[in-house]
Amino acid sequence: MKIGIIADTHGLLRPEAIVALRGCEQLIHAGDIGKPEILRDLRKLAPLHIVRGNNDRGLPWADGLPDHLLIPFGNWAVYLTHEMAHVPKVLPDSVRVVVTGHSHKPLLQTKGGVLFVNPGSAGPRRFKLPVSVALLETGPTGPEARLLTLG
Repeated sequence: MKIGIIADTHGLLRPEAIVALRGCEQLIHAGDIGKPEILRDLRKLAPLHIVRGNNDRGLPWADGLPDHLLIPFGNWAVYLTHEMAHVPKVLPDSVRVVVTGHSHKPLLQTKGGVLFVNPGSAGPRRFKLPVSVALLETGPTGPEARLLTLG
């Protein structure tokens, strides 16, 4: 299974992001969406799992979005929240991947057998950070991720 991960669009869904995510069986948006049209356009590509980011608070269309999700994928799960600070110290045993956004800094790191993924920002460029998304796939040893720089 191929899962596309995007975050921090801040109202801008780049055509390169759409191309990078095309063909994914599911999508994850880790918050700071910016506009409801972003969700509409991503849902055209694949089923979408979403959390609200700090910049989505107070926006009527985002009020019903959760702050965190536990997304099962067969015998393992993804824990999704916008900020790393909101990841619980103790995760359910099924969690093999934690997805966050917020920092705009792409990250792939394994800690304690859990893969932490921050796809970076796919929206407006911030400082000199790359514009990026991530892909998560089920490999022979479990979930594996890679970052894709856009543009």
